Amino acid sequence: MKTGRLLAFIVIAGSLGYSLSLLRPVAAEKVAWEMRAPAPMPRTEVSAAVLDGKIYLVGGFTKEGVTSRVEMYDPATDRWTSRASMPVALHHAGAAVLNGKLYIVGGLEGGRSWKPSSGLWEYDPRTDRWTAKREMPTARGALGVGVSEGKLYAVGGLGATRPFELLGNTGANEAYDPATDRWEKKAPLPTPRDHLAVAVVNGKIHAIGGRFNSDYSENLALHHIYDPAANRWGEAAPLPKPRSGIAAAVLNGKIYLFGGEAPQGTFADNDVYDPATQQWESAPPMPTPRHGLGAATIGNQIFVIAGGPRPGGSVSSTNEVFRAE
Repeated sequence: MKTGRLLAFIVIAGSLGYSLSLLRPVAAEKVAWEMRAPAPMPRTEVSAAVLDGKIYLVGGFTKEGVTSRVEMYDPATDRWTSRASMPVALHHAGAAVLNGKLYIVGGLEGGRSWKPSSGLWEYDPRTDRWTAKREMPTARGALGVGVSEGKLYAVGGLGATRPFELLGNTGANEAYDPATDRWEKKAPLPTPRDHLAVAVVNGKIHAIGGRFNSDYSENLALHHIYDPAANRWGEAAPLPKPRSGIAAAVLNGKIYLFGGEAPQGTFADNDVYDPATQQWESAPPMPTPRHGLGAATIGNQIFVIAGGPRPGGSVSSTNEVFRAE
């Protein structure tokens, strides 16, 4: 082989090897997101929670209006089944699980009037029945809900403090004890807001993001932490950017915050807060940007379901699962 050809071969082979070296990390990279069976009914502004290893998707907006429909997803079989519908159609409600029961908290009734609800509904998976429990002191929707030390906490939201008053923000923080079927008022959220997310880590309640008066042009990056033992709020590292219409889930002691909306569009963001370092980091974004979605953790996975792909009243049946590294 002549010297010129030999040099050309070396250059080409070297370039090819360099190109392949660039491809190897991509080929070996772990896939963070996977698609799963879509929800039977496309919707947004849903409630979602995990009970007995199954995800319950409750209420929300559909193309036909507000629904009371309940669908259960089994990740082991990747299948959906219908369960007993709620006695009332709700959107923007909160969801939590306590003592083997599913609770749907507050919400808004009606597609246009957006009447705040003070209702608390308990679902028993063994009987497939809903039972009305003691109502919240403060009627509201677009609230955040979390569980700490055997009690359910309803935080913030959109409500009316007086009859016939226009909807506005409330900083109400009210705790429900299922053992006594009673609510107790606690220290209010320092900055009243709606469309926020709530997550609980090590017994502390994190209230993250949100907006003022249901206006997503007034999104917030606020992050407050509530200590139930001290009945006191404190501030924490704000979100990397203001977001509302979001969903939160906890995995391996960290808070994952998904989606949201603003006038310019919906967000695919997946931000992670580590209470140990008190810092936010970016994780692989959702394949499908959405707001008004539900998020639920099972094992080492977070399922992110339904929600609107466009700001406002759009709907989807998307079911995407995230695996943390």
